[in-house]
Amino acid sequence: MAKLALQNFEILHNKMFSFFLKGGFLMWPILLCSVISITIILERFYHLHRLRINVPEFSQRIKELLVRDRKEEALRLCQETGGPLGRIFSLSIQNNRRSFTEQEKLLSRAGSKEVRDLEKHLRGLAIIGNIAPLLGLLGTVTGMIRAFMKIQELGGRVDANVLAGGIWEALITTAAGLSVAIPTLVAYHYFEGRVDDYSAQMKDAASELLELFGKE
Repeated sequence: MAKLALQNFEILHNKMFSFFLKGGFLMWPILLCSVISITIILERFYHLHRLRINVPEFSQRIKELLVRDRKEEALRLCQETGGPLGRIFSLSIQNNRRSFTEQEKLLSRAGSKEVRDLEKHLRGLAIIGNIAPLLGLLGTVTGMIRAFMKIQELGGRVDANVLAGGIWEALITTAAGLSVAIPTLVAYHYFEGRVDDYSAQMKDAASELLELFGKE
């Protein structure tokens, strides 16, 4: 049973590789794009998954501790929580004796840095999502050129099956490019939405903390 399964896998693997090669040399950069895209998606998914935190609840706990003048405990909670929000709150608490304007500028710079870290590699996904279908289209165009050059070499005497074969082989790269681009763009917009949502919550929470310090 295992031997039969292995044989079937080898047959499928050989067919897929043969299919891949028929797409031409541009299949290789498309394959590279897919590998890079998968790597970025897995890395960003892991990174953003670790940021799953109830921002309003965390913010409320910190404010309650500060109102009770338990600054050290609030700092410890920030360090244990970690992540962009924990670092922003920790920075704000440590500099709460500064003027409101100074604190606002400090948190603005720190917040911008945290957002850049959250958006890390997302531009790469956007680029891959845009160039993968173009690479596929280029492969199709060059494949069609080769097919029609072959027809010309044969003096126009060519079987319809031969022409159809040349065309479908040329279209492989377009299909491959779209297969890479579509999930890549879906992932890009998903991550972008997650970052925007988290950034907005982080900004609101930091503003509330500044208001609390302004009342002291």
